[in-house]
Amino acid sequence: MTHVPLILVADDVPANVELLYDQLAMLGYRVISATDGPSAVEMCFANKPDLCILDVAMPAGSLRVDDRSTGFEVCRRLKRDPRTERIPVIFVTALNDTTDRVKAIEAGGDDFLTKPHNRQILSARVRSLLRLKFATDALDDSYRKLRELEKVRDDLMKMIVHDLKTPLTSVLASLEMALDGDFGAVSEMQRRVLGDAESKAEDLLGLIGDLLEVARIEENAIDLDLSPIAPGAFVTEIVHEWDVRFQQEGATVFVDVAEDAPVINADKGLLKRVFANLIQNALTHTRSGVQITILAHRDTATGGILFTVADNGPGIPPEYHELIFRKFERAKQPEVPRVRSSGLGLAFCKLAVEVHGGRIWVRSTEGKGSQFHMALPVNPPMQELAAARGT
Repeated sequence: MTHVPLILVADDVPANVELLYDQLAMLGYRVISATDGPSAVEMCFANKPDLCILDVAMPAGSLRVDDRSTGFEVCRRLKRDPRTERIPVIFVTALNDTTDRVKAIEAGGDDFLTKPHNRQILSARVRSLLRLKFATDALDDSYRKLRELEKVRDDLMKMIVHDLKTPLTSVLASLEMALDGDFGAVSEMQRRVLGDAESKAEDLLGLIGDLLEVARIEENAIDLDLSPIAPGAFVTEIVHEWDVRFQQEGATVFVDVAEDAPVINADKGLLKRVFANLIQNALTHTRSGVQITILAHRDTATGGILFTVADNGPGIPPEYHELIFRKFERAKQPEVPRVRSSGLGLAFCKLAVEVHGGRIWVRSTEGKGSQFHMALPVNPPMQELAAARGT
């Protein structure tokens, strides 16, 4: 069934209302009318018209403004209310002063016609504003449906992830027992196969952890476990933990921590996972012999710290520099066939850095490596707020 637009005409002169009523009815529109400011506002809230045509000067009643400004006040009230804010408003008045036009714009009016109005101009402007409103309504409806679908998807994902974690933990326990020989002797071939299965299961358990962690951060349901972090000791600890993997991959690591790099308060566990994701990306996106550089310097702009994890890998095309920080998105790099990515690692990094009050970005050129930069404040904003409150 085709929607026939409903238009409200508000004017205290019956002849003016009748004229507009006849013209709009001939154009195929439904019309309702009001004769003063309060009734115009009330009818808009009650009937939700697709467009309002307001006279400027009409009885103000309970609106508490001068009768010469009633139309402007009606428009202001409609535009302030979420129920009616998108209803287009055309002012039709005998006044033709520039000041009145300015007041109409300031009140939120969408168009302005002077009496006596031209029927063809009125028709064209009404059609134009209605087309704009319907397009805006359709866009808003599509956005609302998209948000609903995203919520359903996220809820389903969280439900599946929770249901996967328990059986996967049992699988890992069984594989570990088999490797330990609890079920009998294991040949070298069986050990390699079981070890590979255990490794893949551990990867899957890590992915499930990332999914849950991303969901918690997005819902602001994570509490930071803050502690003082000295950049030099922190970076040294990370390099030590990855030393065996670096040797296996034939990677060369360079570290440069500036003497003035400040001690920061941060969640050490979360930051370690951020570095782990960045280092893992550097290792897996380069065929062999990657060079990784880890830097820590004072951020001169904020007084906080600026970490950098750089590599000499294949680089990232410019069109992906923002995209890679979104969930389930990743740069396409067919030249590195061993790379398998969920598209969650960098999304997690972004959320973890932002929950500390910092930001992360990438500088990269194809064929010339990538540099991931993290700027973190000395104290996360939440800690500063708690200190200000004395809690």
